[in-house]
Amino acid sequence: MKNLKLLPITLTFLFIFSTNVFSRTSIKVALILDTSNSMDGLINQAKSQLWSVVNELSKANFENDETILEIAIYEYGNDKIPMQEGYIRMVTPFTRDLDLISEKLFALKTLGGNEFCGQAIGNSLNQLEWGTNENNLKIIFIAGNEPFNQGNTSYKSVCSQAKIKNILVNTIFCGNYEEGINTHWKDGAKITGGEYMNINQNNQYVYVKSPYDDKIYSLNQRLNNTYISYGFEGQKNKTRQMSQDANAASINKEATINRAVSKSSKAYNNSSWDLVDAMEDKNFEIEEIKIETLPAEMQKLNTEERKAYIEKKKKERIDIQSKITEFNKKRTKYLAEQKKDNTEEMLDAAMIKAVKKQAISKRYKFIEK
Repeated sequence: MKNLKLLPITLTFLFIFSTNVFSRTSIKVALILDTSNSMDGLINQAKSQLWSVVNELSKANFENDETILEIAIYEYGNDKIPMQEGYIRMVTPFTRDLDLISEKLFALKTLGGNEFCGQAIGNSLNQLEWGTNENNLKIIFIAGNEPFNQGNTSYKSVCSQAKIKNILVNTIFCGNYEEGINTHWKDGAKITGGEYMNINQNNQYVYVKSPYDDKIYSLNQRLNNTYISYGFEGQKNKTRQMSQDANAASINKEATINRAVSKSSKAYNNSSWDLVDAMEDKNFEIEEIKIETLPAEMQKLNTEERKAYIEKKKKERIDIQSKITEFNKKRTKYLAEQKKDNTEEMLDAAMIKAVKKQAISKRYKFIEK
């Protein structure tokens, strides 16, 4: 047992954190994206609309308890993936690390390939940890534009397996609605009780400015200053946070604002590297953190001074997040009054519509913050 003291605090805390997290109710979303040549528009929508999806799903409660949002990503139909793997790759398993999800989405590149939907779904069923909590909402979204029945794995067989496991398969055809029906996309969803939808993958948001955008943008910059990295991976993860701000900004200001709103929601939690989030767990012991993994300004402080420093940052964060939330409410109302809705036939609208319908059927409620 003496050797346990040598374990880095990040490892021991991650174990405690995981134990607590996985006993709670989760919305688990596996997103399977076609990354063949014709799907640049789909991938661009996924990059730009991640945060709008997160913002809606972060409102979900199960019987008045907050739920955990976990996302996994697969890509399929890409020639850079070995043929023997079916041109299919798990990009990331289920994770709460939304910055990691964003990073992985921005790294996706399209390139030729054969699109084997059945095998991609089968891989996600067998490789992901779906959990045993019967109240978990377990959902697969698969999006693409080739016939759903390609490949040697029967989509009917894997969709039947998904149904047995209480996993809903929602299919999103990138193209004409009737064409999707004729190429079996609707049938795949129907087997599990999921939704069949179609989108125009080449649609793009038209950014509409509101009087509140600059305020939210400025607050997001201040919000980043409330994160205190710790552990051997802490600074790396804080750098990732800044990089994903930059990635969102590279899309448009809409994505930047939606990301700022996400960072003010319960879904955005960085307990594994941020001291403010970590201190929310009663099992976390700041005394056990290796001093050299703390920011320079904290290394010279004693334990009580460190706790006071973290508490100060926590109060700053709560205040900033509250302001972002309030400005976003006003922004949403303003855009509604302007009748500006750019979501028709786009990925986020399809995902949000399906998840809300399926969550409500399982006694989830969506609480406006």
